[in-house]
Amino acid sequence: MEEKVVLVNGSTGHLGPAVARRLAGDFDRLALHFFQNREKAEQLKQEIGQPGKQVEIFQADLGSEEAAADLIGRVQNHFGRLDVLVNLPGAIRTKPWDQLNRSDWEDIFRSNLESSYFCLKQALPSMRERKWGRIINIGFHLVEHLGSFPGVMPYAVAKTGLLILTRTAAVAEAENNITVNLVSPGLIEGGEIPASLKVKPGQLGRPEDVAEAIAFLASDRAARITGTNLIVAGTWKM
Repeated sequence: MEEKVVLVNGSTGHLGPAVARRLAGDFDRLALHFFQNREKAEQLKQEIGQPGKQVEIFQADLGSEEAAADLIGRVQNHFGRLDVLVNLPGAIRTKPWDQLNRSDWEDIFRSNLESSYFCLKQALPSMRERKWGRIINIGFHLVEHLGSFPGVMPYAVAKTGLLILTRTAAVAEAENNITVNLVSPGLIEGGEIPASLKVKPGQLGRPEDVAEAIAFLASDRAARITGTNLIVAGTWKM
């Protein structure tokens, strides 16, 4: 994996540092995207940028297709290619379903669905050219239940859309040796957990658990796995 280039979108978020650290164990060339927290991105770069590693940070507000195209272009200009795309951004907002406004819907859809779609779309041409690619999106562990989510309805709807996007792209790009998968975390330490939830000991996962799943799907070991929703939630809600 020495030559391959990985882009981790949302590297300074909740899951980002653990994912970047884990992927740095398998890949030598990493692009770390951040939105606002440059200091954290610089610290992460210094941490994983050991001898033999090429690590660079890239700022972008992925709220539009133009911004996604610009980010992917800068990464490719810097490294010469892009092989693995990990889409981590995804805001969650807890709010009663009957009190939502337009801004609530737009913000959640933009960060969870649109940014992933536009980055995926922009990354595909170079992956198709090389006949190799890995795209990993972040989902929601209950997304396939199609149940009632009154406190996080826009988030659940956006993640359902992301699952459909993932499987659509997986089928379309199979002939190009590009896999597209979804990793869906459950409750994770340090994440937003509603106070009303009764969490039993051992039911909270760690960011490192999610990072391990992503690393597997980014590897050649997962060459025949595509269109999958890999749930990393232990027994939560079983």
